[in-house]
Amino acid sequence: MLALLFILFGALAIGCALAMVAQRNPLYSAISLIGVFISLACLYVMLAAPFIAAVQVIVYAGAIMVLVVFVIMLLNVEQEEHRRPRLTFLVPMAVVLAAVLIAEVAFILVSVRDFGPAVPSNIGITHSIGSALFTQYLLPFEITSILLLMAIVGAMTLARRGGLLSPNARVVPGVQQLPLSLVDARAEPDDLRLVETDTTDEAARLLGVEALRDQSKRE
Repeated sequence: MLALLFILFGALAIGCALAMVAQRNPLYSAISLIGVFISLACLYVMLAAPFIAAVQVIVYAGAIMVLVVFVIMLLNVEQEEHRRPRLTFLVPMAVVLAAVLIAEVAFILVSVRDFGPAVPSNIGITHSIGSALFTQYLLPFEITSILLLMAIVGAMTLARRGGLLSPNARVVPGVQQLPLSLVDARAEPDDLRLVETDTTDEAARLLGVEALRDQSKRE
């Protein structure tokens, strides 16, 4: 039964990996990659490593893939058009590397023999990993947390830099079309003839807020 489940999840992982590479739409490729991660998590559970399986689902299939899908949707990546491949040598190279990988897997399956009953071990169990992480490897764990905190603070600093405005700042859109009745007080209120502005300074001058804009620049 376990052998059948192992073959099932292994075939599912390989199928999702092939679908990820073959898909033209990056969103479908990301969904196929999620299938690969879930299949690997099932294989980890069968190998008596529940902690690694949980990390695989929570971190990779959860957080990382949500970020990848968010970036794909934010960039509005459409379906790729079929174009003539420029690097034609990549296809035979991929076939050769796939053959080498299959040969390695076949060699491992043939060469591995049954050495008797397996000895019970607590490697990969959540309790053993937690005990080692907070005792023997406590210093590297704390250093990693500090590095992550520095990365978060640095990202927030870079995001805020140059994006803050003074409370008294006056933002005037640059390139736009303004109705003549808004620009010229002598015009009729219903005069909707358009006046084009090419820069922010020109729009501020037409609207009569050039002094306020200069004041906000000095602040």
